[in-house]
Amino acid sequence: MARTKKTWLSKTSFAQASAWQLPFETGSIDVVFANQLLPWIDNPGPVFAEIARVLRNGGLFAFATLGPDSLQEIRKAWSEVDDNHHVNRFLDMHDLGDGLVNAGLRDPVLDVDRLAVQYDSSDALLRDLTAVGARNALQARIGGLTGKGPFNAMKNALRETDVDGKITMNLELVFGHCWGAGPKKDPAAYAISPAEIGLRRS
Repeated sequence: MARTKKTWLSKTSFAQASAWQLPFETGSIDVVFANQLLPWIDNPGPVFAEIARVLRNGGLFAFATLGPDSLQEIRKAWSEVDDNHHVNRFLDMHDLGDGLVNAGLRDPVLDVDRLAVQYDSSDALLRDLTAVGARNALQARIGGLTGKGPFNAMKNALRETDVDGKITMNLELVFGHCWGAGPKKDPAAYAISPAEIGLRRS
C-alpha cells in the first residue's frame, strides 16, 4: 500500500511502500538512493532486482550500508550468552558488487570507510541502535522474546570491553553506486532477421 502527499507549492510526491515491490513503472526512475536500508534486509538480491526494474537506462543507484566488521562488539557479547542469532550478517563489498551485477545493474563502484563510536554505557549504545530502528531482521532469529537474564548478561559482557570507562562500537561503512541498464529482455524474445545475416566469404 502506498501513501502519497502533494502540495500546490511543489510537484514532489511521496510514496511509502515495500522495497521489494516499488509502486513505480518499469524504467521510470532517474535516481534511487538508499541510506542504511540494506543492513536490515536479510537477502538484498530481490531488492536490487526491483531497483534495476524501475531505473531507466543510465539511471543512478547510490547507497550506503554496513559491512561485516560492523557491530562485532555486540555480536561477541551475545556469543558469550547463547548460540542464537542476534546480530545481522552484513554482506562485504565484493558480495554486494556481485549482487548488483546479477540483478542487471551495471558498472558498480564501491568503497569502504570505518567509524568508531564511543559510549559511556551499554544502555546509551543500545538506545542509539533503537533510535535508528536497528532490529534483528534475520530469518533465523528466535521467535520469542529474549528474557531479562540473557539480555543483562549481554550488557555485562559489553561492559567488560570498557576502555577508560568507554564502550566502543566499530562500524564498517560501505558506499557505492551503479547504473541502470534498462528493462531486462526475455531471452526468448530475441530475433535475428535473415536479411541481417551476411554472406560467407572464402
